[in-house]
Formats: sequence, structure tokens, C-alpha cells
Amino acid sequence: MIPFNKPFLTGKETQYIEEAVASGKISGNGMFTKRCQTFFEDSYGFKKCLLTTSCTDALEMCAILSDIRPGDEVIIPSYTFVSTALAFVRQGAKIVFADSYNDNPNIDHHTVEALITKQTKAIVVVHYAGIACEMDSIMTLAEKYNLLVIEDAAQAIDSYYKGKPLGTIGHMSTFSFHETKNIIAGEGGMLGINDDKYVERAEIIWEKGTNRSQFFRGEINKYGWIDTGSSFLPSEVIAAFLWAQLENLQNIQTKRKLIWNRYYNEFKTANLKHFNLPIVPKYGSQNGHLFYLVSTKPEYRDGFIKHLKTEDIHAVFHYLSLHASDYYYEKHDHRVLPNSDNFTDCLIRLPLFFELSDNNLKHIIKTIIAYDKNMA
Repeated sequence: MIPFNKPFLTGKETQYIEEAVASGKISGNGMFTKRCQTFFEDSYGFKKCLLTTSCTDALEMCAILSDIRPGDEVIIPSYTFVSTALAFVRQGAKIVFADSYNDNPNIDHHTVEALITKQTKAIVVVHYAGIACEMDSIMTLAEKYNLLVIEDAAQAIDSYYKGKPLGTIGHMSTFSFHETKNIIAGEGGMLGINDDKYVERAEIIWEKGTNRSQFFRGEINKYGWIDTGSSFLPSEVIAAFLWAQLENLQNIQTKRKLIWNRYYNEFKTANLKHFNLPIVPKYGSQNGHLFYLVSTKPEYRDGFIKHLKTEDIHAVFHYLSLHASDYYYEKHDHRVLPNSDNFTDCLIRLPLFFELSDNNLKHIIKTIIAYDKNMA
């Protein structure tokens, strides 16, 4: 069976973990944590980066930093992972779900302004598959209505919008280093901050509501509990693993993008009749995170996935629209979001990982093209 995903190891992960253990400092915010954070700040231009134990934790930090309170509204695409909404629900927010475009899963910026009310506090965009949302329009709306913009860039490392790194455009952003992502640490995430006014408080929230980081830098002579927060920072073991990956970022990205392009070009040449290809707008780029097809009819998808399994290919569908979830259905205002629902019913993710062999890639492509041609 060709797996959907296989975590890639560079070969230095255990070496760096051993170095972290030997250093005598294996709790959070040690030398590997600082090395990783500096890498992102220097490479992409964030004002401040803080590693977290997950992207979910980073989103929860965003919700706290946004001062979300009961009754506040947050606009979020329905087609996303539950963490995008859950972080704000935990702070008491009402989630106002937005639809996707009809041709790609990202939030349809044309629909956002009509969702803004006096209670709206923030807009959260999700760069699905590492492909950028239309950020100029979103930022213009945010400025007009004095709203915060948070980029859920869980899938979007090393991807761009008009030459700007994703995650550096909104006020805050979040990333994931889960084992299914391009750069991994098993679990793990990061908060990116692009507005100076959030930097100091973010460190406090990150360190259980204390000014402990300032104390260890020698900026104050004692530290104490001064704000809300939690234990969001990961151990040095996670950071050491992540550093081995970051050293190989461009090598990993080059290979993953080659696989993505191979899928796209082969399927485009074959002119698939029953499956649509991903859309990459002119303002964005693809970062080789995931490759998907969208069946032209919902009933095609399950049969397609079953057929691939008989050919030893593990393909999967993805998100279920959050507005239709058991937990939030009764809280949703019952607007119909047809595009989000269509991706829920029709999107298929294909295997894409660093060590996907050329022979396996050929087999997947050949199988899909033949299946499409033989469909009634």
C-alpha cells in the first residue's frame, strides 16, 4: 500500500535530541527553541516567533491576545480543521462561518463584509493547502472596521502572497509541525506576531501568565503571575527535532513541489473529465503541502477512493464543514454554505510525501487517468 503520508527524517533529529538532553536544559525555551524561532524571524520577517506544542495552542494564544470575550464574533471559513474555530469558542466567541470560493477551498473574500457586525472582533483566514487567501481585500476590510486578522497558516510554511511570506501579513499567524506537514516535529506549532504591541504579552501568555522570560533575560529581578496564560511552550526535545528539519527546509520543499507539479501537469495534460485540479491564483504559490482533486459529483468520490485502495493507493477526503458539525449546528445561523459543503463531499487528497518514489508516483497517476477515462 502506498501510504497517504510518511514522515521524513533528515538523519539528525536524534543527534540534536541527544545534544539537548546532554545540555542539561530539556524544558522549554532553551537553545534549540531560540534557534528555531530566530530562523523564522530572520528568514521570513516576523516581528516575533514563539514555538508552541501545537498549532491549536498557537491559535488559543491568538484568541487570548485578541482579547476575545463572550459575545464577540469571529469570522472563520467553515471548511477548515476544528482547531481554527475551537480556540475562539473556548474564549466565548460566536463563530460566524464564511463560505469558500466555488473553485478553491479558501475563504471567499467577497462574502466577508456582509458578515461583519458591531460585535465582530476578528477575521481568521486559512491558507488551505498552502495556497494564499486574497489578503489585500481581507486587510482592507480589517482596517475599515478595525478588526484583527489572524492567518491560520498551519499548512502554509514557505508559501507566498504577492511575494510576501504567508503568516507575515495579518496581525498574528499560526503554523503546524504535525507529522503530516512539510516540516515536522511529531507534534508542535508556532505563533507568529507581526504587530509589536502583542509581543510582550504573548511571551507572558506563553509562560503561564508570568514574566519569566524577562526574568531569564535579566530585564527584571524577579518574576510573578501577571496575566492569564498556559504552558504553551514545547520541550527542547521537540525543538531539537524541529531544528533538524529546518536545516533541510529548502531540500524538502524542492522535492515536495516537484511531486505537486508532476501531479498537476500530468493530470492537466490528460484532461481529466470527472475531477477538477487545484486552483493556484496568480497572487499565490503552492508549497507542495498537499495535492487534491475535486470530483465533479459527490457520488464519484467514495467509489474513486475505494478503487485506489484496490490499487494499493491510500487516498483520503478532508474536512467536514464546521457549520454542519454536531457541536455547532444549532449555534450556526443556518445560512447555506454550498461551496464548503461541496468540498466536504468531493475533495480527495492524494499521497504526497518526501520519499514518494518515482515508480509509485507513476502508478498513482496512471491509475487515476485510467479510472477517469473508464468512468461512464
